[in-house]
Amino acid sequence: MASPDDLKFTEFEEAEDLLSADPGASTLSVSSAGVTTAAAQDIKVDLSEDEENQEENSGLLGGEKQQTGGFWTFEYYQSFFDIDTMQVLDRIKGSMMPLPGRNFIRHHVRNNPDLYGPFWICVTLVFSVAISGNLSTFLSQQGDPRYHYRPQFHRVTIAAIVVFMYAWLVPLGVWGFLTWRKGQTERQTSGYSFLETVCVYGYSLFVFIPTSVLWSIPFLWVQWTLIVIAMVISGSVLVLTFWPVVRDDTKMTAFAIVASIVVLHALLAIGCKLYFFETAQEVHHVPTAAPNLNTSVGGKVTG
Repeated sequence: MASPDDLKFTEFEEAEDLLSADPGASTLSVSSAGVTTAAAQDIKVDLSEDEENQEENSGLLGGEKQQTGGFWTFEYYQSFFDIDTMQVLDRIKGSMMPLPGRNFIRHHVRNNPDLYGPFWICVTLVFSVAISGNLSTFLSQQGDPRYHYRPQFHRVTIAAIVVFMYAWLVPLGVWGFLTWRKGQTERQTSGYSFLETVCVYGYSLFVFIPTSVLWSIPFLWVQWTLIVIAMVISGSVLVLTFWPVVRDDTKMTAFAIVASIVVLHALLAIGCKLYFFETAQEVHHVPTAAPNLNTSVGGKVTG
């Protein structure tokens, strides 16, 4: 059997001697060093995992939506309607209050374009223009005995064609031209995607929904004042959004693009006013021929 002296740890005695000679010396045990090293390795692994997660999240937030499946699948289009109510309200608020230096796409869309807001804005605008146009016609001719009111349901179809063609074809033309100019010149370094262009055009039409309702007021000066206000608000959203993209191009091209955007927007507003809110045509009563009261009695004409 081993004696107690054989089991005695002599290294501790040596450590005590060293400490007595130099009290300020630091000591590190093997067990604590091993624990510290293992803990450091665990922390390093955890930190590396957090960094990878942060990089993945930043990539998802900084880039566009990652599409799942091809464009012929339902999941592809479902991602463009994946937006909550607060985001839609924030974008509507941004389209109603354009501020200098605040780009609508950069400050509100943030590489996350949606089709939910533009779609329902266009649908609501179609019905508001058609219904308010019929109401305006009725109010302007109220009290005229020669006028017979008939609801004009064909205006809904015409309004749908005009609004949706503007909300899709004009952004397509703007996006195509900017893409072509981006390939022609090296000074234009950034641009918008097609969905971002459709998104800003769709939300810019929201101001015409309350304006079209107020257009039913049967006063011409009120209607034209509302048209000017609506065109200034919605046109400012488009100009402030596309000017940072086209300003690096030649001066003539930049002003031509901005002027085309404003003119097309003004044509939509003025065209809706002139067609849907025109004064109803007066109903003219065509006089009918008087009945022939002449009768022949005994070969003689009397009357």
